[in-house]
Amino acid sequence: MPTLLQIDSSPMGSASVSRQLTREFAARWRSVHPEGRVISRDLMAIAIPVVDSRWVRAQYTPKESRTPQQNDALRLSAEFTRELLDADEYVIGVPVHNWGPSASLKLWVDHFVTPFGPKLENKRATFIIAAGRFYGPASGNESALYVKPWLRTLFGRLGMDDMRFVVADGSAEVIKGKKSMETFLAPHIAAIQALFAEPSRAEGGFDMAIAGRDHS
Repeated sequence: MPTLLQIDSSPMGSASVSRQLTREFAARWRSVHPEGRVISRDLMAIAIPVVDSRWVRAQYTPKESRTPQQNDALRLSAEFTRELLDADEYVIGVPVHNWGPSASLKLWVDHFVTPFGPKLENKRATFIIAAGRFYGPASGNESALYVKPWLRTLFGRLGMDDMRFVVADGSAEVIKGKKSMETFLAPHIAAIQALFAEPSRAEGGFDMAIAGRDHS
């Protein structure tokens, strides 16, 4: 059974652009895979602890030697890893906060990326990057979209080479009342629809940076 893992990390709730676009992606995915299942993980709905020395010691302790307390420290990490391995494909909402990923997304990453894996070969990820600033070619800020190379490096090190990016930048215009949410979302929804019109996987991944807007 094909499985999609949907990750949301915006604190903005129903006002979140990234959440609306990951939801659109999941709906399109379901229409193509009616027999499939979607694992939905809302990182804002749980308390993700900061990785500390207790977690690190537990991670480097052989499984057969771990104490119940160490197993408990790694419980959430194991759950995140299991979801990644169970899924064939991911759609990950990436709000840009202070030029980096949201706090909850970074904590999620810290809990599953270890020297021991996981290995994500033959998986595909679509990253929905949402940012208040403009980062398109005409903005002069294109090189400051640091989350894109960060994501490429991170997931590439885990063995993934099939990555796609939908960039919804400039969402501050919605907050300022210069553009309605519906108008803002339209080109990004079209970009997502275009992904499902592809006849096959894009070799090496590709970017779909629509001149649009976004917030978290």
